[in-house]
Amino acid sequence: MLVIDDLTVRIAGRALLEGASTRITPGARVGLVGRNGSGKTTLFNVIAGDISPEHGSVELPPRWRIGRLAQEAPNGPESLLEVVLKADVERNALLAEAETAHDPHRIAEIQTRLADMGAHAAPARAAAILAGLGFSTADQARPCSEFSGGWRMRVALAATLFAEPDLLLLDEPTNYLDLEGTLWLQDHLARYPNTMMIISHDRDLLDNAVNQILSLEAQKLTLYRGGYSDFERLRSERMVLDQKMIKKQDAQRKHLQAFVDRFRAKASKARQAQSRIKMLAKMQPINALVTDEVRPIHIPAPDKLLSPPIIATDDVAVGYEPGHPILSGLTLRIDNDDRIALLGSNGNGKSTLVKLLAGRLAPEHGTVTRAATLKVGYFAQHQLDELDEDASPYDHVRRLMPDQPETKVRGRVGAIGFSGLAGNNPVKNLSGGEKSRLLMGLATFVGPHLIILDEPTNHLDIDSRAALIEAINDYPGAVILVSHDRYLLEACADRLWLVQGGHVTPFDGDLDDYRRTVLAGAGQGITVGSKSSARVDPVQARRAAADKRVETAPLRKRISQAEVVIAQLTRQLAKLDTTLSDGELFAREPARAAELSKTRANVVAAIAKAEEEWLAASTALETA
Repeated sequence: MLVIDDLTVRIAGRALLEGASTRITPGARVGLVGRNGSGKTTLFNVIAGDISPEHGSVELPPRWRIGRLAQEAPNGPESLLEVVLKADVERNALLAEAETAHDPHRIAEIQTRLADMGAHAAPARAAAILAGLGFSTADQARPCSEFSGGWRMRVALAATLFAEPDLLLLDEPTNYLDLEGTLWLQDHLARYPNTMMIISHDRDLLDNAVNQILSLEAQKLTLYRGGYSDFERLRSERMVLDQKMIKKQDAQRKHLQAFVDRFRAKASKARQAQSRIKMLAKMQPINALVTDEVRPIHIPAPDKLLSPPIIATDDVAVGYEPGHPILSGLTLRIDNDDRIALLGSNGNGKSTLVKLLAGRLAPEHGTVTRAATLKVGYFAQHQLDELDEDASPYDHVRRLMPDQPETKVRGRVGAIGFSGLAGNNPVKNLSGGEKSRLLMGLATFVGPHLIILDEPTNHLDIDSRAALIEAINDYPGAVILVSHDRYLLEACADRLWLVQGGHVTPFDGDLDDYRRTVLAGAGQGITVGSKSSARVDPVQARRAAADKRVETAPLRKRISQAEVVIAQLTRQLAKLDTTLSDGELFAREPARAAELSKTRANVVAAIAKAEEEWLAASTALETA
């Protein structure tokens, strides 16, 4: 068991953890959540022994091995498979000893241990992990030094997963992955055999790969059962309960204080007054959860929508070397209200496609027709490096508004998310999330008709991602999304394009269908979208998908009906809680308060029943 007891940690004089305690049982899969900068990575460092706490302790079973993602990507002449196999230190040591051992008893011990740990199946297991993270069989035999830093970080992740430590600590592992790799990792972590703690802002991952949520908030640790959606619901209920208890306690305090003030001077009541003073002194204040509001993200709307289509391509080929197109045969159309998500493994041309649509890459062949006054906003993570490190958000905005008065420039800086003195901070002092917010504001500054967002959620915490989803859904123009965040794609996209094998085709199905395709491909050592993937007849695939949708239609209807019922009951519950939170209601109208309390209990029971129906239908759909 991992025991964190009364832990206090300060960094540069700032308390990140103060009197924090929790217990993690063996085999638990825990998601560690909290706002950026709250101290999640610091807690990992304390658990790993890299940082000593100011007070308190962290206790682990004596033989537990801790596994963390390496800070630096592996780089050397070894093949990817060799790098991953080296991560199992015990296996390597036993194999080396087996080569030189002469004592028959020791040889028997070594072979028994190797058999117990499945050492001879290790190469196949390592290859399966690498395949799941996007490496073809040919890639796995190539030297590690031939790959870019991002791909080598995937190798480091594969090595960490292969070692299967007793306590696995992963800090934002999906930052280096595409959607396909994220879906595979989610499935793999959901079956991880040992104890796991993962820092992530990916709601879908936290809903499907973990069974507990550890919340770091207000320098304390609170453990919740279930995934992130369960955590959100339980936390909201706790906040409502805390507010009700605070009101109840305040009323009790006022009542006691009124008695003390009235009768303290009377000799006949002095003893009763003193007893109430003691009660007031012993009454512990209730600490309510305090939520820091996230500033909304605003994407300026275009002055006027254009006549559709805003972009049309006809038999376009595009690439970086003449005669060697990355994509070809592109005949596509984008209208004003399109919400398109691009699917496909990294390296198949998603970035090439968005550069073509953004006008940053010219076609080799075919025609691209754009609306006459089309304005495109393009956000990509690599653009963070293009920001002026020594300039402030105000300086960046002022360059786009050279002739505008100071008040208008300051107002626009504030609208982006940097009010007051925050607008004067140099970019080099901003957090990753703040840089992303600034870049988003600059990319969409002119009120574009089309926005292209390439991995916009990196560096954003869960609440900021929710603000981004609201901004995208409020924006009236067209949107093209490339993201490994499935929750974002499901919330915003209504069309899916698959970039695979040098072509772009509509994907007939939803993200659940795509997830099954990805996992089936990874299970066979095939990466969806890789050049070595088996070709699938698109006509047969569409027919199969259509048949599957017809077959599962009743289940989808049951799920939709249950979701409608849950939403209605949740709204009713919120209204009841608002009414019952009135501390005077029970004294003023006791009969009505009792009736409302009974109604609330019935509503809670109905929600639980509807959730069971939703869960049963969802499980049946997943099985189908």
